Amino acid sequence: MKNLIIIGHPDKSSFCYNGIFLAIKNTLEKNKQETKIIDLYRDSFTRPREELISKYKEMVTWSESIYIISPVWWFRLTPRMEIFFDEVFTPGYAYEFINITKLYAYPKPLLKSKKVRTYVTHGAPAIPVITLYLNSVKLRLVMGVYTFVFGWRYSLFSKTKQFWSVPFVSDKKRIKYIKSVVNDIEKDTKRG
Repeated sequence: MKNLIIIGHPDKSSFCYNGIFLAIKNTLEKNKQETKIIDLYRDSFTRPREELISKYKEMVTWSESIYIISPVWWFRLTPRMEIFFDEVFTPGYAYEFINITKLYAYPKPLLKSKKVRTYVTHGAPAIPVITLYLNSVKLRLVMGVYTFVFGWRYSLFSKTKQFWSVPFVSDKKRIKYIKSVVNDIEKDTKRG
């Protein structure tokens, strides 16, 4: 299977990078899976970046499974992850609008065959984000980005995992988070 990991955290000592990303990468390698990596904070985002965006599109096209990892900052993913969505998942490449009437159209996903798993980390606890804020981060990500690009399917919700209170939880809890990531990747490699 052709796997693409997209890591969107600038700090290599972070839980996103040093925990989740390494767990995915090591599990894929252990299972002898073909893997490419987009490290958004190691690549130069200075303009012009058409060449970089073209390279990213080639990697997305090549992949069968995509793993996206990012912390949540200000109720969205990191700036470079958002730029990735804006500049890679473009109309004509990732989706196209199909007209219904002169004024209305719906997005037709062009990357429907890709399997997607997402891991996002929060500094906040789950209860206020899910209740007061209606889980807006996950809802916006799945409904506002993924359904346009990958199509409508339940797995986009179920395979978008959120890890809560990451800076404040015990090491035991972090190990539990990592075990769930490893279990997910193991399942994915067996389904192939």
